[in-house]
Amino acid sequence: MKKKIAIGFLATLLSFPTSGLFAGPLDGQCIALVHGILGFDDTQGLAGGLVKYWGGLDGYLRSQGAKVTTPGSSATNSIPVRASQIQSSVNTWMTANGCSKVHLMGHSQGGLVIRYMVSNLGFSGKTQTVTTINSLHKGAPMADIVLSVIPSWLQPFANSALGLLAKLVYRDGRPQDVIAMGKSLTVSYVKTFNTNSPNKSGIKYYSYGSQMAWADLIQHPIMALTHPITWAGGLFYGLGGGNDGVVPLNSQKWGAWKGTPSSYWFATGIDHLQATNLAWSGQNFFDVQGWYLNIAKNAKAGL
Repeated sequence: MKKKIAIGFLATLLSFPTSGLFAGPLDGQCIALVHGILGFDDTQGLAGGLVKYWGGLDGYLRSQGAKVTTPGSSATNSIPVRASQIQSSVNTWMTANGCSKVHLMGHSQGGLVIRYMVSNLGFSGKTQTVTTINSLHKGAPMADIVLSVIPSWLQPFANSALGLLAKLVYRDGRPQDVIAMGKSLTVSYVKTFNTNSPNKSGIKYYSYGSQMAWADLIQHPIMALTHPITWAGGLFYGLGGGNDGVVPLNSQKWGAWKGTPSSYWFATGIDHLQATNLAWSGQNFFDVQGWYLNIAKNAKAGL
């Protein structure tokens, strides 16, 4: 008798559709993770897949039930150029995956890229939410400082040399424009960008960010070198000294500010690269998966 009941119970379970039976908290959500400058599509990654921009976060969010894409675009170029490339890629992915709307999540310059898509390229009808992570909504003063020391007559030559280097590294055939990229990060450019790219009504905008406690060469071997420059530039432009090594904390705020992640007790903050777990660089210093899960859950709930 017990055996018959058990068989009947199993048969009843199997009679129900299995899709969604073990779905995670992000079941049915469509998410596009958009990289910043020097970024790439994590489908391939760099160095034969050894380096991933999102450090496995796309796979983790899929394990939580979401559909996720990590579209690639020119590693060095202007916001309009990159936005056009990203939009084309996301459109194709949405059609293939049955997504009528998508949660756009952009890191660094990628945050401005997705804002441009929504405001200027007619993508608002396909956008569910806009979330920016460590983006430069008031500019990155370090870009102003770097460009100021390159004479105007030298910029075309520097652009050609650095553009060629980018083409050799990324080998994706996309156009590269290092000077246009640099100018798109400056305080003056972003001020004009904000005027020309206002938020679209009916779409919720969220922002997240992080900062370093100090220029710690052990935890932040790269960002420790740029932190003092960003600190000085932030003070000069009235953005404050707190920064992630590239972007002042006050510049990272746009729409509904959702704050910074909690780092482990031994960490000296979270820097610009660790915020995306680039090359798995952040997971040892904070719960990066938990942070992104909360980011995605917030976008889903529209809080």
